Amino acid sequence: MEAAARTNQNVGVTSWFPLFPRLKDKAAKLGKMLKKIGKDDPRRILHSFKAGLALSLISIFYYVNPLFTSLASSSTMWAVLTVVVVMEYTAGGTLSKGLNRTFATLLAGALGLAAQRLAALSSHSAGEPILLSVFVFLLAAMATFSRFVPEIKARYDYGVTIFILTFSMVAVSGYREEELIKLALQRLSTIAIGVGTCLAISIFVFPVWAGEDLHNLLPANIDKLACFLEGLEREYFGEKMGSDQILEEASFLSTYKPVLNSKPTEDLLANFARWEPGHGCFGFCHPWKLYLKVGALTRQCAYSMEAISSHISTDKKNKVISDTEFRERIRTACAEMSSKTGKALAELATSIRQMRTPATAAAQHLSNATTASESLKTLSPAKDASLPEILQSATTASLLSEVVKSAHHLATAVEELSRVAHFKRQEQAHKDSAVKPVAGDESPPHVVVEIEK
Repeated sequence: MEAAARTNQNVGVTSWFPLFPRLKDKAAKLGKMLKKIGKDDPRRILHSFKAGLALSLISIFYYVNPLFTSLASSSTMWAVLTVVVVMEYTAGGTLSKGLNRTFATLLAGALGLAAQRLAALSSHSAGEPILLSVFVFLLAAMATFSRFVPEIKARYDYGVTIFILTFSMVAVSGYREEELIKLALQRLSTIAIGVGTCLAISIFVFPVWAGEDLHNLLPANIDKLACFLEGLEREYFGEKMGSDQILEEASFLSTYKPVLNSKPTEDLLANFARWEPGHGCFGFCHPWKLYLKVGALTRQCAYSMEAISSHISTDKKNKVISDTEFRERIRTACAEMSSKTGKALAELATSIRQMRTPATAAAQHLSNATTASESLKTLSPAKDASLPEILQSATTASLLSEVVKSAHHLATAVEELSRVAHFKRQEQAHKDSAVKPVAGDESPPHVVVEIEK
């Protein structure tokens, strides 16, 4: 029996050995993933510490007896819950949720108390719960319907949810609770303490501004479009046009794709940026809506590039490639459009990033691209050109012309943004970027040479 027990024990332990390498590999993969997340944006690590700091500060109200006795035990936990719910990654997100929660609680609490007092005036004892139910039904129905309004859904959806929750709790609990006003004030004070703690830490301790992230996101997306066009001119319309090896190894064909799905991020950042106070180069009334307009036109340009990329893949599969004179003229004009439009987009991205008005070089590049696009209208196919070749070349030129038009619209939007946001003009930007002498350094003495006549 003892030998059998030992054998079973050894078999049980041995059966776990194959799991150890798997667990080790999973742990290693998890460590690499966490390390990559931290390297991609070190602010995420700081945000984690900020969230822990906020909860630690709020817990003091529960641990310290004088603070605990001033607030009821049940109300103190609302401060902890508020920190967990309100604390967001960006300062604008925390402001949005914190202010929504505070004002919604205040308004719902006042209306809940008013509803409870009105219901208490009923002459019959059975009429009070009926009136309270009617009040809860009406306000909850109206508040829920308001969430379908786009403006309210975008900015105040969380506040409406808290309003429905708080009003229902105050109105319903008022029927049984004797000291309703005291309870409401305690919960409001603890929620205000939690919101105030979150706001203070989010704004003053390594703040992450949503407006700054949105401002950096737009030029990064425009740069991706410029990289696509520069790669198109260099690798597709170059000397090895249509080479299968070039197309298979080309990385530029996918540079624009992240831009196609940037709308949710831009909308979220713009919504949070509207709540943020003035910081850095951004005032309180900074035109964040124009950033959304620039982002929409950037995606429109990316959609045109998606059509070009799909056409290039089709062109490769059909393998209708030749070196006729007609195709050579199309290639030259398309290379000019790609090069000039890419340079113009790069200039626009730089102007947004540096908060200065677009340089005249951007307008000149777009003008040259338009001229190259217009020159295609006068081209006529050669006699030896086949119909599939004509169609493919004309389609490429037409799609690229749409990119040029989209770039023109984007340049107009960037100019409008620079005007409304009061970006620096080129002359002022050059003066600010000029190298200034370091204090204490003495310039070399000037030598005057007099020439005798």
